[in-house]
Amino acid sequence: MLSRSAAAAPVKRRAPARVLPGFKITLGYTLMYLCLIVLIPLSALVFKTFTLTWDQFWDAVTGPRVMASYRLTFGASLIAALVNVVFGLLVAWVLVRYQFFGKKIVDALVDLPFALPTAVAGISLTALLAGNGWVGQYLEPMGIQLAFNANGIVIALIFIGLPFVVRTVQPVLEDAEKELEEAATCLGASRWQTFTRVIFPSIAPALLTGFAMAFARAIGEYGSVIFIAGNMPMISEITPLIIIGKLEQYDYAGATAVATVMLVISFILLLVINGLQTWQRRHSGAPV
Repeated sequence: MLSRSAAAAPVKRRAPARVLPGFKITLGYTLMYLCLIVLIPLSALVFKTFTLTWDQFWDAVTGPRVMASYRLTFGASLIAALVNVVFGLLVAWVLVRYQFFGKKIVDALVDLPFALPTAVAGISLTALLAGNGWVGQYLEPMGIQLAFNANGIVIALIFIGLPFVVRTVQPVLEDAEKELEEAATCLGASRWQTFTRVIFPSIAPALLTGFAMAFARAIGEYGSVIFIAGNMPMISEITPLIIIGKLEQYDYAGATAVATVMLVISFILLLVINGLQTWQRRHSGAPV
């Protein structure tokens, strides 16, 4: 028989096998990769900006053309993101709730802006909407000009931002409990009441996340916009083009100053997106 002390001795549990190496090694590789790919290039951008005095920096980031580009870039990005919230929700709703011929093709086409080079998208939209294009040749005689102005920029940003909303909302709609909708209908709720009081509260966090992602993506877009914008100073000149123009004029400090402003804004948007995603996980009951 085993002694009482031996029986009471704790049983050692074997540590679970790990696929990846230990924490210290993986953390070291993570920090090294992060520094080489992200932190060092961004720090070089900031350090180059520090070569300017405060007055030079302020003049570089608040010049008339730069301010006009800010208004156009952020205004067009906001409009495009709002449009994508509405139509992205409609596309996601159709893909989740209905069965129709060619559904898989439509579902694949949603991801086309992800795979399509942005320059190709810009050229295609220009060929379609320009005055001699397939669509523009009929609209321009009526006084509707969609290319080489702010309208073309918004259309391009809608094109590249739509998948972010669709792919963010679609899984939430798929996981939605249809029993709640049926219960609301049995209690006499109209379709609009069911949507606004049952469905919308559950998908609102995903919609906000998709809006923030589409907005952030549109702010930094260059390739698809440059061909259809017209690039007229004070009218249709986006902020990334201002940065490229300063680089071509060998004004590296001025270019990095404007880029630093965009970097700070992008970082703030990233924090907002992460906050919205955390809220969405808490709202859905998933582990944070």
